[in-house]
Amino acid sequence: MKEALFRELRKFTTDYSKRFLFLAIIVSLNVLFLVSSASGETPQGIDKADTAWILTSTALVMLMTPGLAIFYAGMTRKKNVLGTMMHSFFILSLISVQWVIWGYSLSFGSDIGGIIGGLGHFVLNGVGIEPKGTIPHLAFMMFQGMFAIITVALITGAFAERVKFSMVVVFSLLWTTLVYDPLCHWIWGGGWLSKFGVLDFAGGMVVHISCGVSALVAAIVVGKRRGYPKELMPPHNLGLTVLGMGLLWFGWFGFNAGSALASDGLAATAFVTTNTAAAVSTITWVFIEWKLRGKPTMLGALSGSVAGLGSITPAAGFVGIGSSIIIGLIGGTVCYWGVSILKPKLGYDDTLDVFGIHGIAGTWGSLATGLFASKLINPAGADGVFFGNTWQIVPQITGVIVTWLLAGVLTFIIIKLLDAVMGLRVTDEDEVMGLDLSQHGESGYNF
Repeated sequence: MKEALFRELRKFTTDYSKRFLFLAIIVSLNVLFLVSSASGETPQGIDKADTAWILTSTALVMLMTPGLAIFYAGMTRKKNVLGTMMHSFFILSLISVQWVIWGYSLSFGSDIGGIIGGLGHFVLNGVGIEPKGTIPHLAFMMFQGMFAIITVALITGAFAERVKFSMVVVFSLLWTTLVYDPLCHWIWGGGWLSKFGVLDFAGGMVVHISCGVSALVAAIVVGKRRGYPKELMPPHNLGLTVLGMGLLWFGWFGFNAGSALASDGLAATAFVTTNTAAAVSTITWVFIEWKLRGKPTMLGALSGSVAGLGSITPAAGFVGIGSSIIIGLIGGTVCYWGVSILKPKLGYDDTLDVFGIHGIAGTWGSLATGLFASKLINPAGADGVFFGNTWQIVPQITGVIVTWLLAGVLTFIIIKLLDAVMGLRVTDEDEVMGLDLSQHGESGYNF
C-alpha cells in the first residue's frame, strides 16, 4: 500500500512538473516577444520628446477628474460627499471603456459627410504605435479620451444631491455618444465646423460650452433640490474644494499646453497664457466680491480660477500673453455675473454652478478667440478681428450657436427619455437621508 502511494505521488509530481515546465516555456516566450517588441526601433516620424510630453499631459488631464470629484464634493453637504465623488470616479472608468470601443472612432474616424466619424477604429482597430503627427496614434487616442471623460463628469455638478446613481450612469453613456462624440468630430475630427474655420484650441466649445449648456438644461428638467432656495445649503468642507482646485489647475497645464500635441514653443505659450488668465480671473472675482459684498471669500477665489481657466481654454494656443490678461479679466467678470446675478434672477438650481462658470466662460473664450487670435502665435490658426481678420468672428459665433443648440436640444431629449424610462430623482426620503447612504450604503464621515 505504501508503494502504491509513492507511485501515485511520483505520477502527480511528474505530471504537474511537466505542466509547470510547459507553462514556464509559454510565459518565457511571451516575455521575450514583449521585450523584443519594446526594444524595437521607434517608428519613423515619431518624436520621443513630443511623445513624452503628450503621455505626461494625458496623465495630467486624467488627474483632473479625481480632482473634480474632490472639488465638487467639498461644495456639497456632508451627507452627499461620497455620492458626488462617485459620479466623477465612475465616469472615469465608464467613458474610458466607451472611448476605446466606439467613442474614439465616432470622434476621429474617417469623416462621413462632415457629421460623424466612421467605425473604422471600432475597438481601436487600426490604432497602434504608428505616427499620428509626431506621436504614436495610441498616445493621441488616450489624450483625447481624457477630454471626453472630464466633460461629462463636469455636467454632474448641475444635478448633484438629488438624482439616482443609475440615471447618472446611463445619462453619461448616452450623452458622450450622442453629444460629445459628434461635436468633437465637427471641430477636432475633420468635421464641418473645422472646415468652416472654427478655432477651438483645447475645448471652449467641445468641452466647456457643451457641458455648461447641458448642465443648465439638466438642472431645469431635473428640478430643484428639496428646500432650495429657502434652506441654506453651504459647502460642507471648502478645504476639500481647495485641494480639488489645486489638482484642476495643475492638470489644466496638460489640458491646454498638451493640446499643442508637441513639446515646443506653442506648448510653452499655451502654458503661460493658461496660468496668466487663471490668475487674473481669480484676482478679478475676489475684488468684485470684496467690493460688492464686503468680504473676499475662498469660494469666490476658487470660482474665479475656474472661470479664467475655462475662458482661456479655446484661445490658449492662439493668443499672446497680453490677450490672455484681457480674456481672464473679462472671464472673471462675466462668470461672476452669471453665478451671482443671472442664476438667482432666473431661479434655476444648478447645484455647483456648471453653467454659470463653464458655460459662460466657454462662450466668452470662444468669441474672444475670434477677436484676439494671431498667426504670429500659431501660424496654423488664423488672425482675429484685432489682427486684421474681421471674418474670424463669424466662424466663432457660428460654432458657439451650433454648440449651444446641439448640447441643449439633445440633452433635453436624453433627460426626458430617461425620466420616462427609469426616473431621474431619488425619493424625498432618500434625498433627506443623503445620497451616500441611500444610493451607496456608506458614509463619507464616520467619526
